[in-house]
Amino acid sequence: MKKKYNWSVLLGAAFLMASSAIGPGFLTQTAVFTEQLGASFAFVILISIILDAIAQLNVWRIIAVADQPAQEIANKVFPGLGYFISFLVFLGGLAFNIGNIAGAGLGLNVLFGISVGQGAVISAILAIGIFIYKEAGKAMDTFAKTMGLLKIALALFIAYISEPPLAEAALRAVNPTQFSFTAVLTVVGGTVGGYITFSGAHRLLDARQTGIENLSAVNKGALSAIGLASIMRLLLFIAALGVVSTGAKLDPANPAASVFQLASGQFGYKVFGVVIWAAGISSVVGSAYTSISFIKSFHPMIFKFQKAIIITFISTSCLIFLIIGRPVKVLLTVGALNGLILPIALGIMLVAAYKTKIIANYRQPLWLTIAGATVVITMIWMGYGTIAQMLTG
Repeated sequence: MKKKYNWSVLLGAAFLMASSAIGPGFLTQTAVFTEQLGASFAFVILISIILDAIAQLNVWRIIAVADQPAQEIANKVFPGLGYFISFLVFLGGLAFNIGNIAGAGLGLNVLFGISVGQGAVISAILAIGIFIYKEAGKAMDTFAKTMGLLKIALALFIAYISEPPLAEAALRAVNPTQFSFTAVLTVVGGTVGGYITFSGAHRLLDARQTGIENLSAVNKGALSAIGLASIMRLLLFIAALGVVSTGAKLDPANPAASVFQLASGQFGYKVFGVVIWAAGISSVVGSAYTSISFIKSFHPMIFKFQKAIIITFISTSCLIFLIIGRPVKVLLTVGALNGLILPIALGIMLVAAYKTKIIANYRQPLWLTIAGATVVITMIWMGYGTIAQMLTG
């Protein structure tokens, strides 16, 4: 009998993943690479959407069928592997969260003129409030949807005002004049790398929305998440392209803010404040939730006190930011590092798809496995190219 699916939770999971992806680093990466590659960045975005969708479909389906979090699946693939993956994801989530907190603080700084540090503390308190609320799951779903729609609407407005060369962007999407391994690795890492690809899948798991009979709905959730993140990426890209195609130079200290300010003056700068605050605060929630979901099954005490641990996680991220700050380079580097985590995590999930003790009588479609293996190989190859470039550069 077909289980009645909770579409509110499904959309909440999709928006949680998309909101986790569309953080301050996402805004910074898009602006920086648009300035570097121009219209040819459209090709990088197209490649990344394909890689993102394949990775997301594999991970969400396997977690839904196994009805277990990724770390427990990994431990069944090879004892101890789940702890290793959890360590990587937790560390990556913490690093990203420092940037997320900073981005939220910067947003309140732009909007109200308070210091970035004060804005970071206020944003951290608001994020903690969502988890303290007794209906935290529902609050998180509603919050993710609201922030996701707000970011897309405002980015659409700036993209319209900047009058981008759409015909050239469409041409370069299939016929680029420039290409960058680092851009693909960073963009994919910033969209589905590290903790991000697991955020929606673990939300479905917590809401008990799993099972072979509901895989078609899981597919829709996974593809919706990638679709939402990709729409935002495309809107930011064409907004930035409209600005840089006029010969304008972005401020290296805050390239994403430059896009909005150059497109629409002081009003655009205020719009940027709203966008980066929404991006930062929603990513704080997604990062904290998913990072803790990777360790809570390891001990009953962690599960019992997961809310307190999430609060500590957010507070620690905020404290580290207040001490060391958030340079743009860190956000780009963390995106690339999360891109290096992706092939490891996805590779483990692909192996799990063929172990009956994990997935019982489920059979993963061969084309999806082959496509997933291709993503793993491609990301390792690009990662090697990027590391070699960093060492020689």
